[in-house]
Amino acid sequence: MSYDPSGPMDRHPLAFDASPEALHRALGAAVEEVAGSIKPRATVACVVPSYNEAETIASVLDSLLVQTRLPDVIHVVVNNTTDETVEIASHYAGQHVLDRPEGTQLVEIFVHDIGENPDKKVGALNYGFFLAEGCDYIIGVDGDTTPEPTAIKDLVDEIMSDDRIGGISAIYSIDDSALPTAMSRFLTAGQRAQFAAFNMQNLLRGRNMAVLGGQFSIFSTQALRDVMTLTHQRAPWVKDSEVEDSLLSLQIKSAGYLTKISATARAHVGGMNTLRALDAQQVKWNFGAIELMWPGQRGDTKGQPFHPNLRLRWFEHLSMVLNIITRGMFFSLLLASLSIDAFVFSPWWLIPPAVAILLNYRVARSMHYGHRRDILFAVLLFPAEIYMWIRIGHFVRAWTKFASRKQTDNWAAQAKAERGSGNSYLYPFAIALLVFAAAAAAWMQLPIGLKSDVLSVGWPILGVITVSQTFWMGIKILRNYRGYTV
Repeated sequence: MSYDPSGPMDRHPLAFDASPEALHRALGAAVEEVAGSIKPRATVACVVPSYNEAETIASVLDSLLVQTRLPDVIHVVVNNTTDETVEIASHYAGQHVLDRPEGTQLVEIFVHDIGENPDKKVGALNYGFFLAEGCDYIIGVDGDTTPEPTAIKDLVDEIMSDDRIGGISAIYSIDDSALPTAMSRFLTAGQRAQFAAFNMQNLLRGRNMAVLGGQFSIFSTQALRDVMTLTHQRAPWVKDSEVEDSLLSLQIKSAGYLTKISATARAHVGGMNTLRALDAQQVKWNFGAIELMWPGQRGDTKGQPFHPNLRLRWFEHLSMVLNIITRGMFFSLLLASLSIDAFVFSPWWLIPPAVAILLNYRVARSMHYGHRRDILFAVLLFPAEIYMWIRIGHFVRAWTKFASRKQTDNWAAQAKAERGSGNSYLYPFAIALLVFAAAAAAWMQLPIGLKSDVLSVGWPILGVITVSQTFWMGIKILRNYRGYTV
């Protein structure tokens, strides 16, 4: 091939445009290509609101320091505490330089004792939010929650993958280690089954999470700012609701973001080990949910009965009403039949409890860290049935408090119950005994013919309801869990 150096450069296969503008464009394209291949590292802050967490705060901070993806900063916000939480947490204050397979990572821990705080956990969360507002993401961590080592990495990777996500909850499991009494082991097994069923329902709903629980959830800082703007709030969390995490989840969804549950990030949370403490917690949760579900304005929080995040709440409450009706009718009709020697046993009545056992077993088998105690709780039937009656008591007490319009501080009631004070948890049992005694006295006054008529109508009605419930349980047993574990 001959080459004429005086000819145009574009005729030669090695010719190029060496003008400054062309070089600038080429350099810019190369920089963009390199920048596009580099994944930015988001900044993440953990906010740990702590109230009398001396027994658990060290374990929480240890679990955060062994994360494969460390947060950039951890703010421990101690409020209203009367124990040694501040002293124990202060041993962790300062910078921690740790080696990870991905490289050396740095995290700094700050401990803030804000003293007496009338807004309790909500005030501590908002205090931490303003400290960490410059970060891309904030993870709320309860003072008794220990995440799995990959939890933060899993949450950060997923929330960074989709700008539509405003928050992601970890999968929660109740910590059942070191339980001192038979009662605490029984109650914890019930709570583990309750959490497992709730988490699985959310996973199977496209991983759309009804509640970004405060135990261990990640939030987009931008989503929280948008919530503040749209709702005219000074801070993301407000004290108007008994369930601040549920309300914030609704607000994030209303701001146009997704609220999800992770399929892989897991955290172990503290359970309630006494009937008194469990009652106070569950009544607070139920009461707060009712406030959000109820139409109209009660206080500063307007009810949103048709909000998509509350569909699961409505289903849970309607299911609980059916559980009350079937159990109340069955025992009433059984005792009434025995009182006039009219009870005839039918093996068909063994089918509903058998299906219930299969469903409970299916839930127990779906637990990622399930063990023998969870299986026994499911297959023995009576533990699960007793726990259901306890939940019915919580449900009725919450609705009664809501209907009475009596202003009570359910946060303070829970704190009091966890200290071992208060007898409100006994009210459902006392009321049940009074109702039973009144019903028995009234039944004894009825003529035998009317008693027979009541039974002849009551049993078929109960049969129809029970068949419907059993059919629905069967559908849930056959539902494909798609490989999810809770």
